[in-house]
Amino acid sequence: MLSRIQPLLDILKNVFKARKGRPVALVLLLVLLLANLVSEWPAELPQNPWIVKAGEWLPTPFKGVRQGLFDQYQRHFPRQPESQPVTIVAIDESSLASIGQWPWPRNKLAALIDAINARKPLAIGLDIYMPEADQTSPDKVAANLAPAYAALATELKAIPTHDTQLAASLHAAPTILGAAAFDQAAYTTSTDLGATPVQVLSGNPLQYAKHFDNVLASLPELQSAAHGEAMLSVALEQGVVRRIPLVLGLGPKLVPGLAMEMLRVATGSATVDVRAGKTGIESVAVADAVVPTQTAGEIWLHFAPFAKTRDRYVSAKSVLDGSVDPARLENKLVLIGLTGAGLNDMRTTALGELVPGIEIQAQVIESIFDNHLLLRPPWLKWFESGLILVMGSLMIWYVPNANSRLAVLLRHVPKAKEMLGLLCNLLLLSSGFLVFSRYGYLLDAGSVFVVLSVVLGSLVSSALVEIEQKRKDEEAVAQSKREADAFLAGQRSSIRPESATFRTTVGKAKRPRLGRASINRRRI
Repeated sequence: MLSRIQPLLDILKNVFKARKGRPVALVLLLVLLLANLVSEWPAELPQNPWIVKAGEWLPTPFKGVRQGLFDQYQRHFPRQPESQPVTIVAIDESSLASIGQWPWPRNKLAALIDAINARKPLAIGLDIYMPEADQTSPDKVAANLAPAYAALATELKAIPTHDTQLAASLHAAPTILGAAAFDQAAYTTSTDLGATPVQVLSGNPLQYAKHFDNVLASLPELQSAAHGEAMLSVALEQGVVRRIPLVLGLGPKLVPGLAMEMLRVATGSATVDVRAGKTGIESVAVADAVVPTQTAGEIWLHFAPFAKTRDRYVSAKSVLDGSVDPARLENKLVLIGLTGAGLNDMRTTALGELVPGIEIQAQVIESIFDNHLLLRPPWLKWFESGLILVMGSLMIWYVPNANSRLAVLLRHVPKAKEMLGLLCNLLLLSSGFLVFSRYGYLLDAGSVFVVLSVVLGSLVSSALVEIEQKRKDEEAVAQSKREADAFLAGQRSSIRPESATFRTTVGKAKRPRLGRASINRRRI
């Protein structure tokens, strides 16, 4: 098996060694930079279905790192409530125990709205869907009676239905009905909503807003009686609420979210105003409240800890029995929602807290009211991409350069590489927390860290491959030298005379004695 993959390993080693790993690091830098862009594709760039699919296919590392870092920003610097414009009338455990199981008869809900309206709130929003007729209405009861009770059935049919009573209460109070967007049609969904039209001041925001074709709304009789209708949908990312749409697309029109519609009714404004540009939806406004948004008309919600917002809750039971403090409702934006156990309307926030769904809407209104909004404008993504490109290029040039000042520093200072890497990472992450805490900007320092870490790891890997190859070459040279020395030593040993025997033999040999005549002949 090793023999089969060895050629591939040799090719990879040669690739990493080429120009000290700079080409590989540059390719990784550009590929990861593009992947980071795709994971949060800017609206001003050409849109393509393949790009959308690629963005959905890349939940990690960039989306996961980005979301996790933004959550950490909030957990270290949560929003501190400055005012309390919202009161939540909670259908809680004590209300269920006193009045009965949910859903209540709608004449009881009408009585709750009448009791709230008597305290002069600015607006009343219902986080409740009522797409079907109330089966506890007198006419429905009459239809189920036996023929023997025909007289009683006639009397019951003469009583206004519970839906009619609720419609009268909705009309008498500044009420807003909630609705939920659906991707697919269902038995109780419809394709339209009687919401107040959204006024488009510039651009084409419908092409950027999140779009739906179906909606779960209340009965037409109730819709026509209320003073406004709004979407209650939230954007879930891995089960966590981080962003809230202020406007949504429904069929061929835009419809407002609950927060903006509540403000519209409370201020007596005629419309919700939307501006769009080349980078998507830029702002959503009501009266003098202008809210900058993300491309799709969403806002990043800056959450306050639930422990600091509990005082906004009052029990529906106390409202119905008249024991509530009138100041809790007067001149307030009142939301009616479900908080009782088993009603399955709980959401997880960026702070990691599990809160009632109506709390999310309250925090949106409160954030807008206090002007505590998180910002991630389109130019910030380009700034991050430029930062990645510049820092990555500097790494690719300086890290493999053995003669640079940085290289000299790393060679002569013990553990300089570890200290420098730790310092850069701390500086990068600290900058993100500082920008968030002071200005409310969501700087994606996590993606910058991921890309630069991979580039640096590639350069280090290339250096290790080169060092390993150099070590092997030095070992091969040393081994060759040892073998040559051994060979020469063997050669000298084979031609060396046996000194003792040679000297003995030579010493015993007799030289011939030459006569004078021989000598004279030699001279001649």
